[in-house]
Amino acid sequence: MLLAIDVGNSHTVLGLFDGEELMEQWRVATEPRRTADEWAVVLQGLIGAATLVERTDVDGIAMCCTVPSVQHEMREMFRRHFGDVQAVIVEPGVKTGVPIRMDSPREVGSDRIVNALAAAHSYGGPCLVVDFGTATTFDAVSEKGEYVGGAIAPGIDISVEALSRRGAQLHMVEIVKPRAVIAKNTTEALRSGIVYGFAGQVDGIVDRMAQELADDADSVTVVATGGLAPLVVDECETVDVHEPWLTLIGLRLVYERNVG
Repeated sequence: MLLAIDVGNSHTVLGLFDGEELMEQWRVATEPRRTADEWAVVLQGLIGAATLVERTDVDGIAMCCTVPSVQHEMREMFRRHFGDVQAVIVEPGVKTGVPIRMDSPREVGSDRIVNALAAAHSYGGPCLVVDFGTATTFDAVSEKGEYVGGAIAPGIDISVEALSRRGAQLHMVEIVKPRAVIAKNTTEALRSGIVYGFAGQVDGIVDRMAQELADDADSVTVVATGGLAPLVVDECETVDVHEPWLTLIGLRLVYERNVG
């Protein structure tokens, strides 16, 4: 089985693949101070709790990471606790099959390249990936499967937290769909602004990017992913597909390209 690990700024998503089938998936907090041995305990605990899976069933690991300190500890954890397992870390020099048409290709987050690969493989190009994480990222993939650029906006959690800190009479609320756009109380007003505000942001950016990406904007497939996508994706008019495990799928594809 392949263990796929997507380390983000806030959360780490893990999945176990048996061939192309995603058998198990988990989400844990990304703790930058967690040591290699602590990460090993977390992984072995999750794998041990999985149905019909043993530690020895894992014969491959693929990882992308946006937090350098965590990547260092993960690399050490692979060496100490999974030394007999082939590990592929998405970084410069690893084959992804995605040409990067950027001014500085090394600046592009590995998770964004992995998402582009998975989207192009699953849905073809041209396509756009909207990833709802710590930041909301927009990534454009050409008809040829090239990563051609994107946009980055503040994420939902960051925006809500900043609003509650700076607004004297505002507070943190559970983000659920409001009863109406025109709210009758402060809690509902916050929910309305967050849900419909972010949906409008997504639709606005996607519309503009699609017009730049292809002669026929309607030919562009828009794929949503990320842990916060369920909060607003149903209110987005431009999203065609919601694939919550897009990054894990991309990691499986990268592993296959490098190990076979």
